[in-house]
Amino acid sequence: MKESGQDKKGVLLVGSNKFTYSIALCLLGAGHPVVLVTQDCESAINYFQLYTTDNLHGREQEKLKITSDLHFEDRISMVIAVTKEDLLVKRELIESLEKVIPMDVLIAINTESFPLSDLQIGASAPERILGANWVEPANTTFFLEIIANRTTRQSLVDYFYDSAAGSWGKDPYVIHGDSGIRMRLLAAMIREAFYLIKNDYANVEDIDRACRNDAGYYLPFAGNLRYMDLMGTYAYGMVMKDLNPELAKDQDAPAFFNTMIKNGQLGMESGTGFYGYQPGEREKWEVLLNRFSHQIGDLIEKYPFNYKTEEPDIDISALHSENRL
Repeated sequence: MKESGQDKKGVLLVGSNKFTYSIALCLLGAGHPVVLVTQDCESAINYFQLYTTDNLHGREQEKLKITSDLHFEDRISMVIAVTKEDLLVKRELIESLEKVIPMDVLIAINTESFPLSDLQIGASAPERILGANWVEPANTTFFLEIIANRTTRQSLVDYFYDSAAGSWGKDPYVIHGDSGIRMRLLAAMIREAFYLIKNDYANVEDIDRACRNDAGYYLPFAGNLRYMDLMGTYAYGMVMKDLNPELAKDQDAPAFFNTMIKNGQLGMESGTGFYGYQPGEREKWEVLLNRFSHQIGDLIEKYPFNYKTEEPDIDISALHSENRL
C-alpha cells in the first residue's frame, strides 16, 4: 500500500467511529501524516492501541495526531469526513471545516442517501466538495466510491482518485451523477430480502445462506454483470422476463424492521438485531471480520478486475490440468 521514497502530505480526518479509524489505518499505512478529529478521543486511542500492533509500525504510529479540536496548525492536503446520514450534520461540518482550512483543500465526505449538490448548497467553495463512500474495514478492503458533479473541480477529483488508486490500495471508481450507486444496489437487495421475509417466502437464515453461498461465492471474483457474461446472458434474460414483475416495489421499510429499530435492536452493538448475540460475541465477530478481510483481500488481488491488462499470459492448459475448469 505504501509508496516508498515519497513524502506524503497530511490528511485531516473527521469522524468518531471505528469506520473512521480504519480509514486512518489506511492513510497511515500509505505514509500520510493524519490529524484525526473525533469527539471520542478515548475510544480512538483504545482502537489504535488494539489494532496498530498488526497494522502499523514505528514511525507510522508517530504520524497520527488525535484531537477533538478543529483548530489545528498542521498542513494538510485534503479533508476526509465521515458523519451519520443526516444532511444538517453534514452541512454544519462543511461550514465548520471551511472556517479553518485553506480554500484550495478538497473536502471528501460520505453520502449514501443525499445528492452531492445538496451538500454543496451554502458552501463557500462548493467546487472542492466531493462524495467519498468507503467500506469497513477501510484499511483492508478495495472499495472506494467517489462522487462528483458538474460543480466539482475535476483536478481535485483526479487528485483524490490518483491517491486512492496509487497509494491507498483501493480500486476506486468515479460516479459523475451527483449520487452514488453502491447503496442503491445494496438497498435493492435488502428491499427484496425484506419482501421475502415479510411474505413468509424465507426466513433470515435462508436469506443469508442464499446470499453468502451464491453471490458471496462469485462476487469476489467477478461483479454481477461479468458473472452473467460467464454464465450466459440469455438464461438470465429469460428468467428476469418472468421474475421482474414479481419483485418488491415497496416504498417504505416493512413494519417488522421499523419495530426492530424502535425496540433498539441495532445489531451487535445492542446485543440483538436480526440475530441475538451473547456478551463477548461482538468482539469475536470483529476479530473474525478483520482476519477475513485480510484473507479475502489477498485472494482478490490474485484475480484483478482488468484481466486483459493484468493477466495476459494465463496458461489455460495448466488450469485444465489442475481440474480448475
